[in-house]
Amino acid sequence: MKSVFCPSCGAPVTFRWSSAVQTVCPYCRSVLVRHDVNLEAVGKVADLPVDPSPVQIGTEGIYRNKAFVVTGRILYAYDEGRWNEWHLLFNDGSSGWLSDASLEYAVSFLHQLPQGIPPAHELSRQFKINVDNVALEVTTITRARYEGVEGELPFEYWDKTDLMFADMRSADSHFGTIDYSENPPLLFIGEALDFEDLHFKNLKLIEGWS
Repeated sequence: MKSVFCPSCGAPVTFRWSSAVQTVCPYCRSVLVRHDVNLEAVGKVADLPVDPSPVQIGTEGIYRNKAFVVTGRILYAYDEGRWNEWHLLFNDGSSGWLSDASLEYAVSFLHQLPQGIPPAHELSRQFKINVDNVALEVTTITRARYEGVEGELPFEYWDKTDLMFADMRSADSHFGTIDYSENPPLLFIGEALDFEDLHFKNLKLIEGWS
């Protein structure tokens, strides 16, 4: 861990992950972007709404025999509610994402974008791509609103507006997302999982959970 000082309020800010590009000051809620050894305050985030998920910054787990810790979070809202994208730091130094929506979970990793991904306005359900010999089909197209961030992220991400995501499924448990928040879009590939599959610990205490 490395401690620095927030350029907005002077409070100590600790980075768990040496490759983190962005974090949020826990005291003044400034979004801090790291440029080499310097920190720049680029904006502020409002207090995030109460989150029903038991996952939190610092939650630990295991995926495919690799331990991870949750270091950051992006929160999105859409017509049917909200969901979290948790940034995961693995014990081998790699990173990934945990999608957490209404007790449905998927772990995914950034993947090279194949040829033939249409722009957002041309994408439709049942669009199919083949990634690493896995056939994926678009099952859901979601228009979402960026709600805020916390913790450490591998890239600068704040003050977004309306966004579009296309979730894809295979005939088995493979999962993918085309993220149109960037241009060109980002592709994340992984798999859907049950809560118990991830062997969580250091979860947030929620009434009714045992």
